Amino acid sequence: MEYKYLEVSGKRIRYIEEGQGPAVLYVHGNLGSLLWWKHVMELPGYRCIAPDMPNFGGSDPLDTADLDVYADYLIAFAKALGLDSFYLVGHSLGGGVAISLASRKPELVKKLLLLDSAAPSGLKTPEEHYPYIEMYRSNKAFLKQGLAGVAPGLKDDAFLQVLTEEGFRMAGHAFIGNAKALTNFDYSGKAGNYKGPVLVVRGKADALITEAMAMETKNAYSNAKLLELDGIGHSPMVEDPAKFKELLLEFLA
Repeated sequence: MEYKYLEVSGKRIRYIEEGQGPAVLYVHGNLGSLLWWKHVMELPGYRCIAPDMPNFGGSDPLDTADLDVYADYLIAFAKALGLDSFYLVGHSLGGGVAISLASRKPELVKKLLLLDSAAPSGLKTPEEHYPYIEMYRSNKAFLKQGLAGVAPGLKDDAFLQVLTEEGFRMAGHAFIGNAKALTNFDYSGKAGNYKGPVLVVRGKADALITEAMAMETKNAYSNAKLLELDGIGHSPMVEDPAKFKELLLEFLA
C-alpha cells in the first residue's frame, strides 16, 4: 500500500487510492485514519480514495476540531484530485462530515452511504466522560480497548494494534475537541438539502449508534433506506470487509 500526499489549503493530506473508474471517497471516523478502509480498497470498477482528514493519521493538524471544517478540506481535496463528483462513504464522525459535505455541496455527491454515522442532530458525549476520552491521549492500552469496543467483530489483534497506533497520532486537542464538535453538530432540517440516493447502514451490535439514531438519519432524507446488519458492531468495514464490499457494490450499482 503506497501512501500519497497532497497539499490542500496549506495542509499536507495523506491518502491512498486503488482501482480505476468512478471515484468512491471514504471518510474515516474519530480516532481513525485511512487504514480503517485498508481491506475494502479493492472495489471492481471503481477508484477508491481514502484520505486522512486533517488532525488525523498522517495528515497535518489544524488549530480547531470542527466537522464543517473537515468537510471543507475534503471538498478542497476532491477538487485538487480533479474530481467533479464522487460517491461518498462516511463512517461514525466521518458520517457527520459526509452529512455536512453533501448538504452544502450536493452537486458533488452521486450517492451517499452513512455507515454507523452520527445523526444529523449530532452525537452527544456527556462532559463527565471527557476525562476518559483524555486518557486515550496517553494510554495506548486504554485506547486499544476503546477501539476494540467499537469494532467487536475485529479478531485480528495485530491489525487492531496498527489501528491503535494510528489513533494515537490524532492531534492532542482533537480528543476532546472532536467530542465537543459532535455534541454541537446539528444538521437537523439541513441534511435533506441532499436529494440523491442515501443508504444508512447500522450494525445491530453497535453500542454507540442506536436504532433510533439510525432511523433519524434515514428520515432526514427524501430518498433513503436503512439497512441493519446482524452480528456486526460499529465498524462493518473492518469487522466483515467482504460483507461491506458486497452491500456497497450493490448500492453503487
